[in-house]
Amino acid sequence: MSRTSLSMVLSFAVLMPAVGRAEQRHIADDNALDRMVAEQVSQQEADRQVIRDVLKRDEVRDVARKAGLDIVRAEAAVATLSGTELQDAARRAREVNDHLAGGGNITISTTTIIIALLVIILIIVAVD
Repeated sequence: MSRTSLSMVLSFAVLMPAVGRAEQRHIADDNALDRMVAEQVSQQEADRQVIRDVLKRDEVRDVARKAGLDIVRAEAAVATLSGTELQDAARRAREVNDHLAGGGNITISTTTIIIALLVIILIIVAVD
């Protein structure tokens, strides 16, 4: 009887540290997961903001007006973008920003990028 009790106590003593380490690892994994989710949300918001900033530019509004595209609808649609759609639109918005950053004239390629950005946003809204 005492052997059985002793072996149970020793087994318990041996297993407890392993259980404690597993719980610590689990907590670390939860923290890492929380950080990853927070980073993803932060990146998505940064992507949305760059698109909003581009849509507020006078040059972009002029191109949209001349092309007959609804800039107000595009602005409203930014909040609905997600995943690869959001990433693609943000990439194009950054291209527009890069082209317009020098303050020079709008070239045909920049105009094309602007129109493509607006059309992508509006198509996504129409499909949803």
